[in-house]
Amino acid sequence: MIFTNKLELRTDRLLAMIEPHIAGWPHDELDVTVRPSRGAEFSGTCRYVPPRIYVNIGAGNRYPYLITTHIAPARSDRRCWWRELYTVELADAYELTLFIFLHEFYHWLIRKARRNGRQKEGRCDRFATRALVDVYGAVVRDSAGRPVPRAAWDFQDLDGFVAAARQAARQRISPRPVEKAARQPSAQPPKPLPDAVQPPLDGQLLLFSI
Repeated sequence: MIFTNKLELRTDRLLAMIEPHIAGWPHDELDVTVRPSRGAEFSGTCRYVPPRIYVNIGAGNRYPYLITTHIAPARSDRRCWWRELYTVELADAYELTLFIFLHEFYHWLIRKARRNGRQKEGRCDRFATRALVDVYGAVVRDSAGRPVPRAAWDFQDLDGFVAAARQAARQRISPRPVEKAARQPSAQPPKPLPDAVQPPLDGQLLLFSI
């Protein structure tokens, strides 16, 4: 993965936060750029050809930052469907950058797994939220500001949904098997040279005898 950091954040710290969550998933061909936003508080883009991820972070954001997500389950009645907006509390710009990157990275995994990419914003948000909650203790709240139990938003097998992407990565990096014939010694020792061409003790090879 090529990683370019144009923010006033430590590159080594960003990579240390990102790498545990992409290990084992295909990412070698990705070109990732983290840069200042031109106006929005944040944004992200995943492009497939060529494979690139852009993470844009606003310089004027205040932290802790409440990011609005689509991780709540969808509900419906006879006329329409809706989804409550849960927020995730992020401590600093590093956590916001990680959240946006992981959201876009899951889009990439969906593509690599050859899944339908339509209406997958909820899954992408859950993939990012799961990492922030597990590692950094981020808090998920409902629209009234109350903490949300994990079961209310973490109800999908996210890894299983894109498992084909992981399998493809393993097949690509697995070594080629060594041919059986090359591993087995010859059943018969080599035949000795005729007396006429046996090398003498001094190391010279006599081709003809006089």
